[in-house]
Amino acid sequence: MPRLLFDLNMKIKLLTTIAMLMLWCCSATNAQVIAKLTLPAANNSIGAPVYINLDAITSIPDSLLTLREITGKNSTAVPFQIETGYHRYLWWMVNNKNGASKRVFELVKTSSPSSSATAALQLTTTNGTVLITENGKNVLQYNFATHYPPAGVDTVFKRSGFIHPLWTPSGNVLTRINPPDHYHHMGLWNPWTHVLFENKEVDFWNIGDKKGTVRFSNFISKYSGNVYAGFKALQQHVAFNIPEAGMEKTAMNEVWDIKVYNAGGNMWLCDFTSSLNCATNSPVTLKEYRYGGFGFRATEEWNNANSKVFTSEGKTRKEADASTARWCMIDGDLEKGHGGILFMSFPSNYNFPEPMRVWPVDANKRGDVFFSFSPTRNKDWLLEPQKNYVLKYRMLIYDGTITPQQAEEVWKSFAHPPEVKIEKVGISNL
Repeated sequence: MPRLLFDLNMKIKLLTTIAMLMLWCCSATNAQVIAKLTLPAANNSIGAPVYINLDAITSIPDSLLTLREITGKNSTAVPFQIETGYHRYLWWMVNNKNGASKRVFELVKTSSPSSSATAALQLTTTNGTVLITENGKNVLQYNFATHYPPAGVDTVFKRSGFIHPLWTPSGNVLTRINPPDHYHHMGLWNPWTHVLFENKEVDFWNIGDKKGTVRFSNFISKYSGNVYAGFKALQQHVAFNIPEAGMEKTAMNEVWDIKVYNAGGNMWLCDFTSSLNCATNSPVTLKEYRYGGFGFRATEEWNNANSKVFTSEGKTRKEADASTARWCMIDGDLEKGHGGILFMSFPSNYNFPEPMRVWPVDANKRGDVFFSFSPTRNKDWLLEPQKNYVLKYRMLIYDGTITPQQAEEVWKSFAHPPEVKIEKVGISNL
């Protein structure tokens, strides 16, 4: 009898211990899930970045967080990246899933810091350039050292602070610099043409006129990861012969914020954000002119016979100049097949939908390609001291072609990102 009671007590203790361990494990597992993140169903065929304010959810250190997607009873780890600043923002890419309804993700606390693997997107600084690559392929190069024009050309055309080359995923170069017809054209760049500063007219675009230029000053930050890589750089718009002949004065400070996202497929996705402010207590007026702002000089491979332009308003190259649009798609034949670029403007940009400068089909006789979103094409823009003015653009660089429907989808995901429904689970400050 004592033996029977002993065995019974042992079984009870064992069962109690197992039950307590199971309860503890369940509690611990539940406690690890910090929040459930739900995105509405979307019919997008191209991936897009999404983000949330992480500090509004948890103060757990970045290194103890993971993200996973829930599909039925299965879960899949999702690459993510945390942008740090006054607030932390959690970024991840939502790629297309055929027939997918809503997408559900979980933010989870791990018990130990996650190991860092080689990021898909890398940033390398060397010889006066910053090169961004995705999985070993070149995406774009930012030139911060002073670049001089070809031998024999006036050195007044020297310039820093521009993007070239910009590659397609298959390795075609889409940009061109210092073409003989316009030595001041610098791939992707963002100067202004007719500018009023301290009662004098300055031209930061046509630097051959020797009225002004734009110079790289310094990097504010650089970053790389599995979701995006990029940098913030300060550039200065310098006016010549102000206040007196032979002198110069910085009229505007501009910060470029460049992000290249891990979009997947045969595509690059890149954000170009320009933040302008007056460098002195003097206001700056960007005067109405037919071009100025975010400019793109295309590869010399393109002409009027092998490339095309199409806008969100359904206009082709013949009608696009001086019209307004949400986006503009340009593509054509290249050495390695066909490729192109989709330029998108953000709804809060000045004078949105923005006017455009598109060269005519007979430009330089052969139909060279030039494009610019030019918000001051039909009206002035006054920049007042101690205020910040932001222009946001997104570019989709692709091999092959995309449809106007796809272009509109990508623009919508940029202009109106999906709203993430956040449900906190358990204790957010574990």
